[in-house]
Amino acid sequence: MQDTLTFRKTMLLAFFILMPILPSCMNAPSAKEQQAKEESAGIITGAERTAEYFPLLPGKRIAVAGNHSSRIGEVHLVDSLRWAGFNVVKVFSPEHGFRGEAADGQHIQSHVDERTGIPIVSLYGVNRRPTPEQLADVDLILFDIQDVGMRFYTYISTMTLIMQAAAAAGIPVIVLDRPNPHGHYVDGPMLDLAYTSFVGLHPIPVVHGMTIGEYARLVNGEGWLSHGRTCDLKVIPMENYTHNDLYQLPLAPSPNLPNMLAVYLYPSLCFFEGTAISVGRGTEMPFQVIGHPRLPAEKYPLRFTPQSVQASIHPPLLGQECQGRDLRSIPLETLQAEARINLFYLLEAYRDFPEKEKFFINASFDRLAGSNLLRNQIMAGLNEEQIRQSWQEGLEAFKKIRTKYLLYPDFE
Repeated sequence: MQDTLTFRKTMLLAFFILMPILPSCMNAPSAKEQQAKEESAGIITGAERTAEYFPLLPGKRIAVAGNHSSRIGEVHLVDSLRWAGFNVVKVFSPEHGFRGEAADGQHIQSHVDERTGIPIVSLYGVNRRPTPEQLADVDLILFDIQDVGMRFYTYISTMTLIMQAAAAAGIPVIVLDRPNPHGHYVDGPMLDLAYTSFVGLHPIPVVHGMTIGEYARLVNGEGWLSHGRTCDLKVIPMENYTHNDLYQLPLAPSPNLPNMLAVYLYPSLCFFEGTAISVGRGTEMPFQVIGHPRLPAEKYPLRFTPQSVQASIHPPLLGQECQGRDLRSIPLETLQAEARINLFYLLEAYRDFPEKEKFFINASFDRLAGSNLLRNQIMAGLNEEQIRQSWQEGLEAFKKIRTKYLLYPDFE
């Protein structure tokens, strides 16, 4: 513990000496968000527990799987490792790129980082897993990316594919664990493996309630890597974390989740990405509003027009004025306490949309939902409780599996 605190102070000093790789991209917090952030400060992330993994790094050719969230205190992990004298040979970057600024769905080219001269190998471009050639000069992979705990948030898919490639090459992976802002509940429909895709690789619910380190243990332990392989995996756990903690993210995890309200609404609103409805991409309110030009204006009073912006170059309904609903007045405390996916917005929008046959983008919606069941239930007129009841058997079975891989006290 003392080593960690000493290293934090040293890294803070280094922050003023060395230019960090990345600036913060989180919006300025409100008073309540600041209070939550201060409460989160007692949690010591895996990256900060340097005494647990620095001794494993000397003499190793290290690949960091990371992005803008990979930090020790205020200093980027890559800067910290290089400053400590370790040999970082490359970085594997996920969706949104190494700096976390690339637009949604934008393919990213591999390149050399201008500030460090380190090769950045994109895993969201030509290939989505490291190739044998890209691993030829690597002895160890250090994975450190802030996840948000959703099946369809692609960082866990990237981690799985890295583990698969590492297992095939006989290269160990160390995961530096971080909190899950949705780690206090499990909810949503299960994935049917017939609908496997990059936004859903495994038979889990939408909200899995696991940290990224716990999830790595689940993937490894359940034999979900290809060809029956097992990754040489080590997780550096956090200190002072439980699944009841409501963690305030210090940085936006991706461009279209700019604040904690968007993070908390994400599991309920992401289903809209498989429909005709906009979730505010191309505005200053992504995942905090919903809307469409053909929703009834008297019921949906908000007006917004998606534009091409850095975070979303080609947003749905580009240039079209939408009638919508503004969710920004919902208190964070309400969403935290609700601790479940809210289907109200989806069911209401479907009822109010004038052309039902054009509401769903079938293949996209089914990939997000994990099967065609939710779409068929909505079209058949089932209410929220009827739909939720159909999830329960799968959720209970998953919870039993999940328990085997937890590293921290659970929420129940």
